[in-house]
Amino acid sequence: MNRRQCMAFAGLAALSGVVPVDAVTVPCYEAALAAYPDFSGTVVAGKGAELLFGRALGRSDPQAGTPMALDTRFETGSVSKWIAAIVVMTLVDQGKLALDAPIVRYLPDYRADTGARLTLRHLMSHSSGVPNDVMAARKADPKAMPARLDQMDAVRRYASGDLAFAPGTDWDYAHSNWIIVQAIVERVGGRRYRDAVAASLTEPLGLRDSGIFDGESSVVPGMAVAYAGAAPPWVRKVSAMPDYLAMAGGFYSSAPDMLRLMDGVLGGDRILSAASRATLMRVQRPAQRYALGGRTQVETIGGREREAAWEDGSNGGFRLVARRVLADGVSVIVFNNSSYDHRRLGELASALMEAVYA
Repeated sequence: MNRRQCMAFAGLAALSGVVPVDAVTVPCYEAALAAYPDFSGTVVAGKGAELLFGRALGRSDPQAGTPMALDTRFETGSVSKWIAAIVVMTLVDQGKLALDAPIVRYLPDYRADTGARLTLRHLMSHSSGVPNDVMAARKADPKAMPARLDQMDAVRRYASGDLAFAPGTDWDYAHSNWIIVQAIVERVGGRRYRDAVAASLTEPLGLRDSGIFDGESSVVPGMAVAYAGAAPPWVRKVSAMPDYLAMAGGFYSSAPDMLRLMDGVLGGDRILSAASRATLMRVQRPAQRYALGGRTQVETIGGREREAAWEDGSNGGFRLVARRVLADGVSVIVFNNSSYDHRRLGELASALMEAVYA
């Protein structure tokens, strides 16, 4: 059943009122997946916290022959930045942080000239002008980057360069921003970032397959193994993520956990106040549709324009696409561990979203 046939069948079923919901929707989801026979990973579709559809396809470690499971864990890549922004907003709700205060209020040992001009809003929207020195160092010599580094030492080494532009006037996707944000969160919160994630997010939401990894994610039980492709010869594709870069790319999760996380954050006041949810998703840089740590986009979904959280991440061979329509909570999560083309992952997510609305 192709998508057009699926939509036609769904329409007839809706008119008849006698066909069970699963008989309509499951073929639609399966039709979407059938167009991507080389996909390896997990997918879920849901509304609110309700899981409507889930599949695990391929192998979590193809070289070892380990089958994929729906609760297999994956690195989330840059979706970690959205997670970090959520943690920051919990501290805003507690009155411990202000997005538009100069960061020297929280890091008095940061360089005074630029620290007086920079704010958390600038850093979290990639409009700070802080140069991406950490990625420049990684590209120059990955082996020279220390596996362990005090957070403020990392700030001084990789996130204290002269500003490339005046804060708020331009956009540059710089991981170095998040080294500073992490230092602020750890100092103001009085605990390591991984503990802040647990206390403010994963534990309240009961997320058993999510957290922060340090270094290589292979040390996490139940983690998929990332490869450079979905066929032999098997070549591992790994990119270590030291603790001082945890906000930039150190969060891991499973597809069902990500569904619960998105609903827990965006579906009510359990984690964030209504004001903080609105701030989290409000676009700061219109040209990039970038909000705080992630994107908010208006797209044609289910036959009409809908505003949605638009989260994409990658690290090594891991890929993640997550979408949630803000008005009604319809969500799709797609995880992959074989360096799948990100454009095609987005197309798969869109097809699954259409299946929900069918």
